[in-house]
Amino acid sequence: MSRAHRSAAVSAWVIASVLALTAMSPAPRPGPAERAAAAEAAEASVIGEDHARAHARLREAAKGTKGYPQTKRTANLTALRDSQTRTNAGFAAAGSGRFTEYFASPDFGVHVAQLPTGKVLLFSFERTEEDPTKETGPTNTVGRTNAGRAYLWDPARGTGPRAFKKVAPPTVLMPDGSYAPRPAPFFCAGHAFLPNGMVGVFGGNVGGKGGSGAKLSFVFDPWTETWFRNRDMSAGRWYPSVVTGADGRQIIMSGQSERGTGTPTPVVERFPALRHPVPWRPFDIPVDFASQRLRSDAPFRNDYPHLFSLRDGMVYGLGRDADQQWLFDPVKEVRTDLPRRPADFRGYGSAVPLPAGFRGPDSVLVLGGDPRDPHTYRLSGGRWTIEEPRAFGRTQDDTLILPDGSLLTVNGALDTRDYGNGPFNPKADLKYRQIELRDARGRWRLGPAQRLPRGYHSNALIMPDGRMMVTGDELQQIANDPDMRDGMDGSIELYEPAYLHRGPRPALDRAPAGELGHDTSFEVSTSTPKDVARAVLLAPTTVTHSVNTSQRHLELRLTGVRGTAVGLRTPPTAADAPPGYYMLFLLNAKGVPSTAKWVKLGRR
Repeated sequence: MSRAHRSAAVSAWVIASVLALTAMSPAPRPGPAERAAAAEAAEASVIGEDHARAHARLREAAKGTKGYPQTKRTANLTALRDSQTRTNAGFAAAGSGRFTEYFASPDFGVHVAQLPTGKVLLFSFERTEEDPTKETGPTNTVGRTNAGRAYLWDPARGTGPRAFKKVAPPTVLMPDGSYAPRPAPFFCAGHAFLPNGMVGVFGGNVGGKGGSGAKLSFVFDPWTETWFRNRDMSAGRWYPSVVTGADGRQIIMSGQSERGTGTPTPVVERFPALRHPVPWRPFDIPVDFASQRLRSDAPFRNDYPHLFSLRDGMVYGLGRDADQQWLFDPVKEVRTDLPRRPADFRGYGSAVPLPAGFRGPDSVLVLGGDPRDPHTYRLSGGRWTIEEPRAFGRTQDDTLILPDGSLLTVNGALDTRDYGNGPFNPKADLKYRQIELRDARGRWRLGPAQRLPRGYHSNALIMPDGRMMVTGDELQQIANDPDMRDGMDGSIELYEPAYLHRGPRPALDRAPAGELGHDTSFEVSTSTPKDVARAVLLAPTTVTHSVNTSQRHLELRLTGVRGTAVGLRTPPTAADAPPGYYMLFLLNAKGVPSTAKWVKLGRR
């Protein structure tokens, strides 16, 4: 008999014994809940608490499957695949790109980060329900089930289960009164990159009160693939935003406090505190580092504001409320007002620092967040202008900068998880599944459709090979899971932009392995020197809830070509390009990029 069969037999015997003893007792017969609790307690005494909890999760999963059967999930996914195929037959790959692979993932991808190792970090939460018409996440849960999880996807290993590696967060005790250790519930946190390629992650969910802010502070080390914990922040944060400044330190704002939903904290913090060095080299691991409260505050009424560090070295905090647009000086720790945004309140929608050639960005494009408003809004020089509209308004969207400097919007919904015909519906309005492309003139056009409609908690990023990875929206992933038994309850889609269908790619054979200073000349080697027309740096993405503070696109100056050597010059200052790892692409005259090489920008 297998271990699973033995466990099942023991569980059945224990439960039967408990129920038999209960029936023999002269005391009043307990109800179903009491009998179930007694059975679970007896089961735990025989096979252990962890094993008993695993059995309890399986029983709950069986209930969810009955409420939303596998046949329905499979039929949904088939209908979505068929409609995607029909729609995309009308788009030429050379003009609009194409969606290619769709495959299972062990994580929902509520948070994703493109790491400088080439791997992708995905993290979220352990699901509490398999029926997508119910709450699947532990937002309001207290205790062990309020837990986080994390995985690495290695594209070099393909798209199967072997390409994923579990990288569990540290075990913590949360201040929720349960005294129950569990993997840190760091979902709905904020995050950004440190100069050494590590990801700083701040906040999470204590549970209860509609979700409440945790003071947790971690870094993920991509080089050892390990999480490290730092000292707690001074304020709890659930749904905060984080951005890396010109000095390599991270600024943390907003988020629901430890008092629960509806109580966003105005406290602004810096990580690491000034008394700690900035983690610079791959082996500079911040452990037990403290953050530091700044003198200025950020009283955003709503969470997850967009934060950007622009070429003037200032941090721009663009709140969801039209009247909460602020400029922060991270050195003087002063906040000043920016003009009111023309549009009214905007929910979760994207914002992008627009490419500005050889210098860092000096303007931001705000788009999405209002399904009634297709317009885009640009903040530049301290004033707002209304820019070219997209085809329609959408919320929960993700907008990315591509290596050629164009923009691409993917994901989105009419509302949080309403895709035009209600949630979990394979007949979801097709337009919310279509990407939208913005050219160099600022004009938008619709493109091919992704497989799943993805709204709340959807994400996307650009990979070093120039493809886009799309994931997120746990309810859609669960509602369309082709096999609820395999432990792969998420999904990932890959998209090849049009530039990958416009002929051969230039080659980038070698780039410097050491640190590159700002305003410094360097050389790369290429076996196709005649094909090199441009060189760009693209910052890697770390994104959640449509908030992507790390994006940046910079042209590099070409200083000459000698044989197979191409001379380049880095951006002028750390304000133009904050220190850290960037993807370096060479492009030909058609905008076709090479596969990127990673370079480290900034010297200590």
